[in-house]
This record gives sequence, C-alpha cells and structure tokens, in this order.
Amino acid sequence: MEERYIATVDLGTSKIALTVAKVTGQDMQILFYRERPSAGIRYGSVFNPSHASASLSALVAEAESELSIKIMQAVVGLPRFGVQQETASAAVARPSDSSCISREEVDNVKEMALDSYPLDNPDTEIIYGAEAQSFSTEDQMSCSEEEIVGIPSSTLEGNFKVFVGPSRPVSNLDKMLNLSGIALARKVFLPGATAEATLSREEKDNGVALIEMGAGVTSVTIYQRGILRYYGAIPFGGQSISSDIKYECGFSAQLAENVKLAFGACRPDKLQNMSDKILQIENHDDGTDQQLPVKYLSEIIHARCSEILEAILFLIQESGYADRLRNGVVLTGGGALLTGCAALLKDLSGYNVRIGFPRTQHFSWSGCPGIGEPSAVSSVALLLASKDDAHLNCTTAPEPEETEEGPASETPEADAPAQEGGQEAAETPSESVDPDGTVFDPNAFGKKEKVKKEKKPHKQLPPVNWIKEKVKVISGTLDGFYKEMN
Repeated sequence: MEERYIATVDLGTSKIALTVAKVTGQDMQILFYRERPSAGIRYGSVFNPSHASASLSALVAEAESELSIKIMQAVVGLPRFGVQQETASAAVARPSDSSCISREEVDNVKEMALDSYPLDNPDTEIIYGAEAQSFSTEDQMSCSEEEIVGIPSSTLEGNFKVFVGPSRPVSNLDKMLNLSGIALARKVFLPGATAEATLSREEKDNGVALIEMGAGVTSVTIYQRGILRYYGAIPFGGQSISSDIKYECGFSAQLAENVKLAFGACRPDKLQNMSDKILQIENHDDGTDQQLPVKYLSEIIHARCSEILEAILFLIQESGYADRLRNGVVLTGGGALLTGCAALLKDLSGYNVRIGFPRTQHFSWSGCPGIGEPSAVSSVALLLASKDDAHLNCTTAPEPEETEEGPASETPEADAPAQEGGQEAAETPSESVDPDGTVFDPNAFGKKEKVKKEKKPHKQLPPVNWIKEKVKVISGTLDGFYKEMN
C-alpha cells in the first residue's frame, strides 16, 4: 500500500508547531512533532511574515534531517480571532422528484450559497469556511446533511453558517510559507477540525461547548445535534496571565511565564496550607533575591483567568445554546492544564467540565512527546482534517548524493543512515539556539538535551527546571501542591 506524508503547521501566539505524519491506507503514524517560540504572530495571525518564517524554517530543517525527507508543502490553520459568523442559503429546482438527492447536489448547493454570499468589503474580507445547518425539501424540513442525501424531491434548499475573516492575515500566511520555501497544501478553518480531534460523537449530539484557551486567543465552539452551531473568540489567553505576572512582580517575560508554569494556580481561596508559603527567586544577574507569596501569585492568575472565562461564558449565553449543553464544557488548549482552571470554570458556569486531550485512537505515535497534550489539539486537528485526501502528499524523498564510486544509495554504508537516521533522531530531542546564545529545548521542560560532538555554546537548564531549582519555599515545601489544588 502506498505511503504518503502530511505536514502541518500550527501558528500560535507563543509557539509554532510542526507535525509530520505517515499515512498508509487508513492508518496514520505521527513521526515528528516539535515546537519553537514564535515571532511575528499576534492573536494567532501572522503580521510579520519574515520573523515568522525564521522559526518555521528551523523546524522544517529539523524534520527533514531527522526523517530523511523533503517537505514541499504544508497544511496550515486559518486565524481564530476576528472571525464573523453570518448566515447564507441557496435553493435549486431538481429535474425530477423521482430521483434521490445525491451528495454531489448537496455540495453544489453549499458552493452556490458561498459563491452568492455578499461580502461587505471583498477587498479586505474572505470566507474562511462554512457549516451546513439544515436542508429542506417540499416535504421535509430541518434535515441534517446526512439525512437529506437519498430523499426523492423536486427541490433542495440549504441553510449555512458562513465564517468571514480578514484577508490580510491569510495573505501574510502565504508570504511566510514562501519565505520558508514551502508551498501551501490547504487551509483549514480550525474550530470544526479541533472539535473532531477532541469531542466524542455523543458530546456533539447532546450539546457541548468546546473552549480552547491558547496563548493569545480563547475561543468557544458550540455543537448541538452533531452540528457546529456557534463560534466566537476573544483576544485574551495564557499570555495575558503571564503579562499580568510580569508587570505586577517586575519580572521579565520569560521568568513570568516560567513561574506561571511551575507554580501558577487559580482559586487562591483553595490553597489551604499553601497560602502562607513564599517563593524566593534568585536573580543571578545582580545576586539579589525576590520574594513572591504563593497566595499573591494565585490572586494575580485568578483575576485574569476569571475575566477570560466570564467573557467566554457571556458568548455562550449570547449564542442561545446555554441551556442546551447537556454534556457541559470541554476545556482544551495550552491554558487548559493551568492548575485550578477547570475547577474555576465549573464554579463560574455550573456546567460539568472536562479537560480535552487529542483523541489518540485516531493515530499512533512514538518518540513525539507533547502530541498527546491539550496544547497539541490544533496540530492533531489539521492532520485529521487532511487524512482522507488521497491526493495530498506533502513530502518527497531527497535525491541521493553522488560519490566518486557512484550514487550514495548503491553502497550499504550510505543506505544505513537513510534507514536508521529517522529513528535515531526521533529518540533524541532537538535544540535551538536563540540569538543571544541561550540553548532552549522547545519540546517540553525537563527533557534530556541532545549531545553534540562539535563544540557547543554554554548551556542552561530548560526554563521550568531552572526556576524550580532557583525558587525556594520559605517555611515549607511545595510537595502536594497540585494534589491539593485539584
């Protein structure tokens, strides 16, 4: 059975993630997943293609080296913020009511609705995507897309949700890919794809709100009767929480992020015996120490997190589906694992709340740490949205290098790296070097650093490990901290 590869790029406010998967028939194996700090991206949209392409180019080079492939194109998600939700409809007269409605006719009605939709400003707006809401005939009303196929009728009418967004971020996305030497395979409107990667069929049928808390954008996608009914987003996320810590405590942006990840928690009233603990942070630039009460840190996080969640709950109320969410709320994205966030959402809303992880039954993976975390749901969503396109192949095998004795592939010594290089590389996390010379492991904190034979710059511990070593708790320890909060 022929193998093909899918490469996806998840553009986040704080990180860019590249994923490569091998598809063989219906089987999908994720071979590569790596993150790097992003640049030139704000609210999930590219505003500086040159800066954004630098991080992407480095990721592509890592993947090509480890997997011995050449990435030619990639699947990319569209921005999540600044999207307007509109309605559109279209109707056609069928030649005979003795023939049954086909899937092609349903698709044609959808294309007609999109083609005829009047954009307010075609120069600055484009249609990101559309979701069918209902179909009708002269005899049947409010049928789903699956139900309408096969019904004999002389007419067919469809109603759709149309999602309209600004065109500038999309054109910047194209420029970023061009600067990275990659072609665009397809663009995906992420809300529906993320739901497929996170939600069960029962949740979508009974009514559920999927809240994705990223670094710069928090969005809500509502499903009811298996159909995407509503989408909305606000320009606040985990980065807003880190910024509050930075300005309140006088930290650098990186230190504020590290403190949040290592010791951050919502709900200061639930700290119990941790409320009197104090973090002592050593500043090895000037040799001074700074003290930060755990309760004060939690109060900073709680205030901003409450604001974000209350804004999302307002959108849910405005959607008209607040009383129809029988399966409650699923919280996903990078901010979902913030200690106490899910419990705070349950307190504020009264809904049942669960953390949404990628549904790993759709794929296999090994040597790709982080792909099973909530922060990777968009990457998994892009893969699942592209898996069934049999014509999509994002990579090609590299040309064998010529030697004096002939092509390198003709010698056993040359074949060995090509066969084993991908496996060896997958077992060893890669590093990146920031412009200031700092070695940074973007995969996850606390991983073993890659050993290089050549001379390396001075290394530091990854950020969270560093801060946990440098932060001491006065009159107590942090043992059991997360257990108490959860």
